[in-house]
Amino acid sequence: MPGAEREAVAGRLRWQAAECRRLGSELYGELLGLAADDVDAGGAAWEVLRDQREERSFSALPLRLMGAVNRLVLAGVEVEAFAGWEAFRDVLARRRDELRELVDLPVQTNEVGRSAALLFGFLAVAARWELPLRTLELGASAGLNSNWDRYRYETEGFAWGPAGSSLRLVDWRLSSHIGDFRANYAEAVEVASREGCDAAPVDASTEEGRRTLLAYVWVDQRRRVERLTAALEVAMAHPVAVEQARAAAWAAERLAEPAEGFATVVFHSVFQWYLPEDERAALDATIVAAGERASADAPLAWLRLEGPGELAELRLTTWPGGEERLLGRAGYHGDPVELLESPA
Repeated sequence: MPGAEREAVAGRLRWQAAECRRLGSELYGELLGLAADDVDAGGAAWEVLRDQREERSFSALPLRLMGAVNRLVLAGVEVEAFAGWEAFRDVLARRRDELRELVDLPVQTNEVGRSAALLFGFLAVAARWELPLRTLELGASAGLNSNWDRYRYETEGFAWGPAGSSLRLVDWRLSSHIGDFRANYAEAVEVASREGCDAAPVDASTEEGRRTLLAYVWVDQRRRVERLTAALEVAMAHPVAVEQARAAAWAAERLAEPAEGFATVVFHSVFQWYLPEDERAALDATIVAAGERASADAPLAWLRLEGPGELAELRLTTWPGGEERLLGRAGYHGDPVELLESPA
């Protein structure tokens, strides 16, 4: 049923095209839409993607395709690939075999703009327990969001973080429906340790690692590229250990015993969508079980910024007690951030 297989792949490309337009990338929206038409016609895009026809929906196939082409751009071998559809299709045709290999690589979108939302979860935990934080990031990629406290955040009516940071998150909007929201968040925080895991971690200290991260940032969103470049500077001075491991197993090992004297924060952002359902269920059960072992001297928090929806939801569950709060909502690249402080 080659027609049905092409239709399935084309449908995924069209869905992502619409999402890219919604998130401000007209270029990716246009190219993915035309690539979908090309798949329908059995053209160059289909020849690159035909072995991916049975991929599961959470594999982000359209973004893997765009990242594969962008790798060639960043390597300096196809610098005109994003000049328009004709140039893009030409690369697909000429580089078919190479792109078939590159498209197998997983998406690594270490979007540091999300730290503008995650920040308020960490500050809420610090305000509640006044303990040093032990942070554990799932799906950490290169661990850039684990450096959240080393970034500077500035928007109207709010500023936080080291003023001299290489990364200044200033082009985001903060709205709040909770009056003086500062009463709910700590002004200062101590991060005692930070670790992460990823199924395919990226070493941000290497040229190949940096190229991998940049490949999945949409080329017409220059501010995102600038943010990532600045975050990589911070990572060079403050590398975060990211272990290659599946999330559920790694979390079970790290949470096997409560950490006395620390507030442990398990966190992730736009990560769950990539997990198979069985692993997601195992991860959830692991965190909840660890929460039942928590105490006032060794509390546990589960912070996540996840979809689906037009905006991702910033949720925080804390133990002992298992209270879940919907802290706010945020864009998938971090902007805007809306604080709610509502119970789940």
